[in-house]
Amino acid sequence: MNKEKKEKISGNVFDVRVLRRIFRFVKPYRIYFYGVVLLTIMMAIVAPLRSYLVQHTIDIPIQQNDRVGLYKMLLILLGLTIAGGIFHFAHGYYSGWIAQHVIRDIRLQLYNHLLKFRIQFFDHMPIGRLVTRNVSDIETIAEIFSNGFAEIAGDLLQLFFILVLMFYTDWKLSLVSLSTLPVLVLATYVFKEKLKDAFNEVRIAVANLNTFVQEHIVGMAIVQIFGSEARELQKFKEVNQEHLQANLRTVLYYSVYFPIAEVIAAVGTGLLVWYGAQGVLQGQVTLGTLVAFIMYNSQFFRPIRQIADRFNTLQLGLVSSDRVLKLLDDHAPIQHNGTYKAPVFKGEIAFQNVWFAYQKEEWVLKNISFSVEKGKMLGLVGATGSGKSSIINLITRFYEINRGKILLDGRDIREYDLEWLRTHIGLVLQDVFLFSDTIRQNITLGNLEITDEQIWRAADIIGAGDFIRQLPGQLDYNVQERGATLSVGQRQLISFIRAIVYDPQMIILDEATSSVDSETEQLVQHAIEKLLYGRTSIVIAHRLATIRHADQILVLDKGEIKERGTHDELLARNGYYAQLYHFSKYSHVLP
Repeated sequence: MNKEKKEKISGNVFDVRVLRRIFRFVKPYRIYFYGVVLLTIMMAIVAPLRSYLVQHTIDIPIQQNDRVGLYKMLLILLGLTIAGGIFHFAHGYYSGWIAQHVIRDIRLQLYNHLLKFRIQFFDHMPIGRLVTRNVSDIETIAEIFSNGFAEIAGDLLQLFFILVLMFYTDWKLSLVSLSTLPVLVLATYVFKEKLKDAFNEVRIAVANLNTFVQEHIVGMAIVQIFGSEARELQKFKEVNQEHLQANLRTVLYYSVYFPIAEVIAAVGTGLLVWYGAQGVLQGQVTLGTLVAFIMYNSQFFRPIRQIADRFNTLQLGLVSSDRVLKLLDDHAPIQHNGTYKAPVFKGEIAFQNVWFAYQKEEWVLKNISFSVEKGKMLGLVGATGSGKSSIINLITRFYEINRGKILLDGRDIREYDLEWLRTHIGLVLQDVFLFSDTIRQNITLGNLEITDEQIWRAADIIGAGDFIRQLPGQLDYNVQERGATLSVGQRQLISFIRAIVYDPQMIILDEATSSVDSETEQLVQHAIEKLLYGRTSIVIAHRLATIRHADQILVLDKGEIKERGTHDELLARNGYYAQLYHFSKYSHVLP
């Protein structure tokens, strides 16, 4: 299992570069954003203003026994309280609304970006980590708007207005009230730094847990067939324990910090009451002023206690944003994607001195040259690792060649529009992948131009119509994840239907019959004859019967072409192909 690398969270909370890019996603919702900014200002004013009015209520109408004035002040306070509640509701709802729309847009852009990546990218990137980027990291970005940036801005504004009112009312009481502030600021800074490291550990633990679970669920059959349940459970216990320890650290820091912060704030309030009460008794401070300062003190220290948590929330949101933006900036998409769309596609293909390696200089294809004319069939034969599938990967441009040229109808394959190119190539793989959806959706892949009539016609051509009609719901039958409710042969037949309904000019069969039983193979062989007629085709086969009638057969070994010719010509040479053929007569498949 690939462990997530430890990425230290930057100490720079307000990463302007990341903030600027993330806030570009807010542009479509800027009216709502400006509204949230206005609500933030109003909320910051209402709370301290309410305390200020309490002071005047006690000092004037109550002290003067003015009932009318008291009722007026109570109505004003009630109005402010209601207004504050409305502001809080609107602020919470619309900041969350903006956050959810922004992460929806980011997730769509990221997924669209991933759809264009080279297959090579997914060879090296753990799927669990990509899931973390698309789900957990993007969810964390929402906190920037709902619980991070907006809340911090509101807290800072409220602190500013409270300080203004406090010093405007009584600077001596203000200094007494804030006497414990340096201690609280120091405790808050230590808490913030500790929590930052703890959250970093949590993020790494979550990514590792996601990767482990995803990989082992997909590979559960391997785990069970080799009896590795106990060993894998032990590995999972270790990964899960790391996740537990990382989260317990955050629990510990919260449990320590908030009681300390409460004690510091209580000491400040106690000093205020002690000093203020003496002032009231000596006639230097009014009772209303003392009550207001007690309220100011509570309103001031509450956001101070929370601000460290909010800063870490914002910081984590920015770190997640940075990781997502780096993925969006990744240059893994296919390069040199052309724009050419041939008015008539013949399907002639030529490899000219092609070299290819998945890793630097570890060549899996070495100076490969061959050509296939329109409507002709090329067979590829060779042991596992000889380079057969690599040729297919280059034709479909899942990977890019390192040297040489690949020509389609005499034009460099990189000049073609990639989507157009792939719609003209039908690919049937040995390992058929079916989505957890209906048979119809797995055949059409959401293409509304393909009708049910076309699907049934294709199914009947290959003899798969009968088994589909016997399923509950027929084309609406859900095959479950990876086609779990179908047999291997049935899944293979579904992939044939998928290839036929798109009516491609070129067909590629990658060991398409090696996983099916003899009865199903007869259906598939019949379907292959129908499917390949009049089309350029490239067929990889372990069962040589599939390519006996190929116009040309290439025998590959360690990335090189060892022999080429027709079936009869290669047998007559009594070389490598003949050995494979005689072996396959006994084993039914190639070694």
